[in-house]
Amino acid sequence: MPTDQPSVTFPNGAKFPLMGLGTLMPTLQPDEKSVVDMVETALDIGYRSIDTAQVYNTETGIGKAIENKIKSGLIKRSDIFVTTKVWRTNVHRGMVVPSVEKSLKRLGLDYVDLLLIHWPTALQPSDVSFPRDGQRKLLVSDADYIDTWKEMEDCVDKGLTKAIGVSNFNSKQIQRLLDNSRIKPVNNQIEIHPFLTNRKLIDFCHGKGISVSAYAPLAGFAQDKREQMGWPTIYTDETIGKIAKKHKKTPAQVALRFIIQQNVVVLPKSSSPERLRENFEALRFELTKEEMAEIEKCNRNIRLCDDENPEHRNYPFKEEF
Repeated sequence: MPTDQPSVTFPNGAKFPLMGLGTLMPTLQPDEKSVVDMVETALDIGYRSIDTAQVYNTETGIGKAIENKIKSGLIKRSDIFVTTKVWRTNVHRGMVVPSVEKSLKRLGLDYVDLLLIHWPTALQPSDVSFPRDGQRKLLVSDADYIDTWKEMEDCVDKGLTKAIGVSNFNSKQIQRLLDNSRIKPVNNQIEIHPFLTNRKLIDFCHGKGISVSAYAPLAGFAQDKREQMGWPTIYTDETIGKIAKKHKKTPAQVALRFIIQQNVVVLPKSSSPERLRENFEALRFELTKEEMAEIEKCNRNIRLCDDENPEHRNYPFKEEF
């Protein structure tokens, strides 16, 4: 991995770059060529961390892009950090390992660097990502994420992944994992942006030696919901705009830098080469302590990504953090 890539270090010595590429596309049935082009462009720019998930349906395109860039001599497998996530329909006993093996086949890799449980809220086993009943209600499952975790540990033992972690877990759920695990989680991927700073959960995770990665760091998710609620954007917020102007940076770069300076991995997504380069440049400047504090005050606990089943017994957002 390039020596100029700032990163967090896992207990196993692996380095997780602070700047990564998110690959959730506008549709869960993305055009494969678009995925390949996006990832190849990101690798050319200097990205060395790629984040995907079984539900994104981008693993195949990512695998082809990585293969192309390895063949061209740009990278070696050891230069890149690949994360994928076990989807909610695959978290059941006997299903985790086979689902990860299928992910690796799609990616064309022998292992991933980080494997996450995507949500603590399980859905019933299904060939579709969001199984529903006749009334279009999600078919949920009471599967215990502790049982899922034991199979995640099996994935480490089998060499399918170098490290394991979670996504969208609250502090109580993480503590329960820590109390009932043989291999500790190394990462919690959660929604973080200037309007949902998640300060207490970040501090909790860091205090337990667990790194944090941020999805939706530009608060660009759920545009319809955001517009309906009249919520701000990083491009309309006066505080972010003022700081961006001072540094001669874009609001997006300021929002990303705000998270990076907390030693939190950011995973912005874009298919635009210009935006990919712009996001990557967030590694190249610093905010002052006063500016960090100003942006922290933008927090309004605005959650853009939620689970549509808050009655699920493992719904993570009923706790304060």
